Amino acid sequence: MQGNDLRKGNVIKLENKLWLAMSVEHRTPGNLRAFIQAKMRSIGDGTQKEFRFSSTERLEQVDIFERKMQYLYSDGDVYNFMDTENFEQIELSKETIGDYAIYLTPEMNISVAFCENNPITVKLPTTMDFEVVEADPEIKGATASASYKSATLSNGLNVQVPQFVKVKDVIRINVEKGEYQERVKR
Repeated sequence: MQGNDLRKGNVIKLENKLWLAMSVEHRTPGNLRAFIQAKMRSIGDGTQKEFRFSSTERLEQVDIFERKMQYLYSDGDVYNFMDTENFEQIELSKETIGDYAIYLTPEMNISVAFCENNPITVKLPTTMDFEVVEADPEIKGATASASYKSATLSNGLNVQVPQFVKVKDVIRINVEKGEYQERVKR
């Protein structure tokens, strides 16, 4: 694959190591050629490093496969999952799960991506619904489209929400960005 085709979640072989793309930015500064700035995590030791690729540079992509798993519980920084087909259990570190840890709820079904039989990351739904357990009071006279307030969700996540959102409302969160998307009608 070319550098231009690199996306978040791809695994490439570089410097005799396997690297997972954590974030990828395509940049075209002024009169210069386009390049790709990628934040990568080494699958072997978990170290993170920034790489810059030309948009036409050849990259060696490594195949990954996914297995359906059910989240069971966490014990400190270790998260336990069970394969829904063969009931085999695995443990993943907080580094492997990353920012997605706050979204995990017991008995939740997700996909775990594997590379060469090593779990490398989890894949959650694009959006998830949570109940608002605490919210700042509504500011009278504030327009609904321009002003936001702070709210705490049932999973402990703190997000900015429109003024009309109240405690006990269920809202949809964009998991990738960790942002409010919409209020869910019951």
